[in-house]
Parts: sequence; C-alpha cells; structure tokens
Amino acid sequence: MSASRYPPPLFILGSPRSYTSLVCAMLGQHPGCYGVPELNLFTADRLQNLVEEYAGYRQIQLHGLLRTVAQLYGGEQSLLSIDMAHRWILARLQRTTADVYRELCRKVAPLRIVDKSPVYVESVENLQRLQKAFPGAFYLHLVRHPRRQGESVMNVAKGMIAVMANSIDYSTEPPTVDPQISWYEVQRNISGFLKRIPPERQLCMRGEDVLNGPREKLSEVCRWLGIDHGEQALDDMLHPERSPFASLGPVGAHLGNDLGFLKSPAFRPGSVDVPALDGPVPWRGDGQGLQDRVIAVARELGYR
Repeated sequence: MSASRYPPPLFILGSPRSYTSLVCAMLGQHPGCYGVPELNLFTADRLQNLVEEYAGYRQIQLHGLLRTVAQLYGGEQSLLSIDMAHRWILARLQRTTADVYRELCRKVAPLRIVDKSPVYVESVENLQRLQKAFPGAFYLHLVRHPRRQGESVMNVAKGMIAVMANSIDYSTEPPTVDPQISWYEVQRNISGFLKRIPPERQLCMRGEDVLNGPREKLSEVCRWLGIDHGEQALDDMLHPERSPFASLGPVGAHLGNDLGFLKSPAFRPGSVDVPALDGPVPWRGDGQGLQDRVIAVARELGYR
C-alpha cells in the first residue's frame, strides 16, 4: 500500500516534561487522529536492533509499542493481548523500523498517527530516520520554559531524567545535575533538524500557550494540518483521558508514557505561569541562573 493511502504522521518534538504527553493525547482525540504511546521505533534501523537495545532494565521503553500493537490488533490491552504483541514483534524482527511504523500507519488509516516519543530528539540520527521514513511528515515543536521544565525534571526521581541524559555540569566539585543543559541540547537538535523541513510542515508552539488557551491553539494546529477545527473536534480534544492509552497498562506493559500523565491524564483548565528568564534556578545551590546560551534560545522561542 502506498504512502498516499494513509496520512503522514505528526511527530511532536520536545524535551521531556514539556507537556508533550498531554498535548499528544489531546490531539489524539481529534476524530481524524490517533494518538499513540511512546513507540520509540526510530532509535534503530531494524526492529531486531531496537529489541536488543531495549533489553534488561530498558525494556520499559518497549511498553508503548506493545500497548499500541495490543490495542490495534487485539482490541484491548490485557495480559493476553500483550503476549500477542510480543509475538507480533518477534515475527517482524528482520524488518526495518520504518517498515513496521508504516504498517501501523496503514492499520490506523484513515486516521493520522500522532507520536511524541522523547527519545527521537536525543540525537540527530534519530530525527533523520523520521525524515527518511516519512518525507511528508509534520512536526510540532513543543517547548516549555527552561526554568519550569527544569523544575519538573528535577521533581521526578530526584532528577534521574537529567542524570540519564548526562545533563550534568562537570565544572563544579562535585558535579551538578543541571537540566538546562539537556534542554539546550534538545532545542539545538530540533532547530537544526527543522531547517531541512519545509516551513509548511513544521509548527512551533509554547506548551504554556496551549494550556492557557487550548481551543485557540488546538484550532491553530488543526488548520495547519488541514483537518476539522469545528467545535465538536475541539470539544473532543479537551478530553485526553478518553484515550485508550491514558492510564497504566497491564503487567509487563504498564508504562509507555510519562507516569504523571498516566496517573492523572485529564486536562485541567487553569493559568500556567511563564516566569522570567533571569534569577537563580532552584536546582543549583550556588546561586547561578540560566546559562546565557539557554536564555538566548529561550528568547528565540518567545520567552522573555
């Protein structure tokens, strides 16, 4: 089946803890879209390499793919359907991850897949796999203020997300875990990659703006994608908790998304503050603030 038989995917690119889980689930509730958990497929060229890469303690990074396959091919997420999903993967080990992803696109057609796997933005190589597999894909660059994103990262398992991303300032003794380092690297990866993407297939949006004005911003995304932006579609997108993936999954595939979102997936209207860029950051004990390079990029993204 040719690519014209299914809509090109929408990839949400952003740092962890940047509202990507919530926005993906919201867009996934659009009647023309299908929001998936973190598929993580484009971190390797072949499915067998992916499975080998995500062995041992990293096997949780396969949970999103397992849950998606279980839901699409088994109609539910249960112990039995997850077992089926394992067999589904084993039967495709010799195929490329791009081919497997295209199969999933055909399965959900005529709906459009919406994917926010955060590992894609960790390297330029991963992003290049996306572009090679789907030359017509759309990209939503979703950004969060580096101060609030850093605070959120440090509130999860004492900053383990930052540690795993090697977001560490080695100029201090002892070294300081500093999430703004990975925030900067991710924005640099995304901006560099998007330079090769036609302007009409990329959109940058501040996560705070989406949460503070969801109907306006979701309507903007819909118009950009050329899909329905009527009142009913907007109403549907305000209920991300209705996604089949907006909860913990069965044993053996219980994750596949941000744990905080899985435990509380509903959209809660309210005012999300946008702090200043100056001043010390709370995760450092030396009184330092955001780095000059971080502030420069944040200003380019609309923060002041």
